[in-house]
Amino acid sequence: MKAMILAGGMSTRLYPLTRQVPKPLVPVAGEAISAHLMRWLRSFGIEEVAMNVHYLADEIRERFGDGAAYGVKLTYLHEEALMGSAGSLKTMQSFFGNEPFVVVGCDDLTDANLDSLVQFHKKQNAIATIGLVRADEVDQYGVVITDKDGRIVEFQEKPPKGTERSKLVNTGIYVFGPEIFDRIPADTFYDFGKNVFPALQAESAPFYGLQLNGAYWRDIGTPDEYRRATNDVLSGKITLRGVMARGISKDAHLGNDAHIDGDVRVGANVHLGDRVRIIGPSVIGDGVRIGDDAVIERSILWDDAVVGARAIVRDSVVGIDYAIAADTTLTDEIVANGEPVAS
Repeated sequence: MKAMILAGGMSTRLYPLTRQVPKPLVPVAGEAISAHLMRWLRSFGIEEVAMNVHYLADEIRERFGDGAAYGVKLTYLHEEALMGSAGSLKTMQSFFGNEPFVVVGCDDLTDANLDSLVQFHKKQNAIATIGLVRADEVDQYGVVITDKDGRIVEFQEKPPKGTERSKLVNTGIYVFGPEIFDRIPADTFYDFGKNVFPALQAESAPFYGLQLNGAYWRDIGTPDEYRRATNDVLSGKITLRGVMARGISKDAHLGNDAHIDGDVRVGANVHLGDRVRIIGPSVIGDGVRIGDDAVIERSILWDDAVVGARAIVRDSVVGIDYAIAADTTLTDEIVANGEPVAS
């Protein structure tokens, strides 16, 4: 079985963090989100993965290479112009052949049992199957209503509180049969949510949803959800493969009387000055430098950020290469360098 990671979007909801970092490279506990996804796919025996890229495509290729570091063979689709979630899939039709395959959005952080979704899809002889999770608050998600057999009968997009007809939300984890390509026109901007899924529902096609019982899932595409996902990793609510989710890298330098408390990840080549205090949940990315007497509380610092002496950073996210001046106090902020790298 093969898979595709949908990664072509601009991730504007995470601005300014993603002006210089493309969506597939957004770090969760020190590792790019799409790296976590590739390892997750490989754990279910998927070895061939496609990824569509657009914004800062060369950076993505440089980071992931051929995918071998993550246990997969990675094939890229470089979209000069975005074709939509379904349109990009159509372009890769020959890659998938005549077997069922998996599609997942690069915003997804999950440990869902993919085997159960695939087996259900095959049992139902479905054209398309959506992985679903139950959520208490669904007003920021696409809600899916199914019948007793799991056939999808209705969608609600971000229903106001109290109007939802289901607590099951669309995870963006899909299994498709090769027949799906008959529903997607070539060389056309086409979207699953706006075009393909309504058409399948309208024609009463074999279109199903399965609740992924016991699965962890979060869409990291907004700042609040990104922070929640990071905190969940640090607390052990989800276990990630192949990475140090928390702890202190062996080559990190800790100054005299530096103090680290709670769930914290300190990355490679980090330099902490004297009397630095880090209070979890916090992530200190690779190559970060923190000056004497600085305080980091419940914050995420991306790679190569610099925090000046006596600065205080609380409940904030600091972007790649960003410098915080000495004696600065930052509270509940998201800061990043403003100009994007040329695409």
